[in-house]
Amino acid sequence: MEKIWVVLGAVFAFLGVGLGAFAAHGLKGKISAEMLTVFETGVKYQMYHALALLAVGFAQSLWPEARLGICGWFFSVGILLFSGSLYILAWTGIKMFGIITPFGGLCFLAGWAWFAFQIFAFH
Repeated sequence: MEKIWVVLGAVFAFLGVGLGAFAAHGLKGKISAEMLTVFETGVKYQMYHALALLAVGFAQSLWPEARLGICGWFFSVGILLFSGSLYILAWTGIKMFGIITPFGGLCFLAGWAWFAFQIFAFH
């Protein structure tokens, strides 16, 4: 199961680099500076949690008895909700999408808390 988290982390990182380049070159001047910052925040948190998915995969190989797949799901859903909602908000300017963002943040927090608990419990 650890392989899926490493692959998913690499895919999210790849997309994060692409979206960051798109923001820097394709969106500059097309959306407001404020919305560009919102988009870049989405990219930043996507990259952080792409790396977290890599860590989940590697940690799962070290501690196979730990239930770290739950962290992987939390981080993945967090990326989709948090970063995805910020991308849509920045692109469309529709403020309603900002309502989704905190749910992604809660997924990130839950993923980190579960990760710490599992490593503590099984190390």
